Amino acid sequence: MSGEEQAGAAAVKLENVSFRYGKTVALDNFSLEIAPGRLVGLIGPDGVGKSTMLSLITGARAMQDGRITVFGGDMRDKVHRDKSCPKIAYMPQGLGKNLYFTLTVEENLQFFGKLFGHDAAERCRRIDHLTRSTGLYNFLDRPAGKLSGGMKQKLGLCCALIHDPDLLVLDEPTTGVDPLARRQFWDLVDSIRAARPGMTVIVATAYMDEAQRFEWLVAMNDGRILDTGTPAELLAKTGKENLDEAFIQLLPEESRAGHKTLAVPPLPDDGRENIAIAADGLTKRF
Repeated sequence: MSGEEQAGAAAVKLENVSFRYGKTVALDNFSLEIAPGRLVGLIGPDGVGKSTMLSLITGARAMQDGRITVFGGDMRDKVHRDKSCPKIAYMPQGLGKNLYFTLTVEENLQFFGKLFGHDAAERCRRIDHLTRSTGLYNFLDRPAGKLSGGMKQKLGLCCALIHDPDLLVLDEPTTGVDPLARRQFWDLVDSIRAARPGMTVIVATAYMDEAQRFEWLVAMNDGRILDTGTPAELLAKTGKENLDEAFIQLLPEESRAGHKTLAVPPLPDDGRENIAIAADGLTKRF
């Protein structure tokens, strides 16, 4: 992080945080500062501590060792936690994990709007804006459990954003979502950030093409930080052309020993047309 960022108050600060599940170490003496108003990406394979870190930041999981400061206060302090949590929006990993599947799209949004104290007129205004922005407006009366994966994630984001949070935490929000829905999802996040430039966004992602769009990246492995920086800085440090290769280069030597770049050979051209799957006149209706 630059000197300018270090000089200002961090939106989130982790100091020597460790967390264990039995004998498994999820975070190992982990320290990090995140400046306010930034779009920050956590990158790394499954099991490196990203979800654990995010759940601790949001107060969804109890601390074990270390200190976490959010909005200038200690998240171990119940008074500060109760004051700060309404300013935080958290989407846990998994399709629609913050939704009530038996409720309709509108009922889910009405519930979250009431939860954060909006009156009827304000709830209608916000629901109209969010659902029109995400393409959910025509599905207001559909139960959340009957939405597609991409629509569930967009509804989950709408529910998270309905109260204008100062900290938005997204744990792999587009995993299993189609490319169009992924683009619409990030377009909505960008529009919200444009309207609320002070909002800090922390995202764990499994897609390196998504990571390329973030302002600042935290590469993680085995509960520790490998490196931090902008996408351009990480590429420059490693001398690689893409973030997949850059991340592998940042791994310890023993972790990348024997790694080989995936090479997909072309199909043999033997003069014959080999068809694996063929469809002709296919129609499917729901």
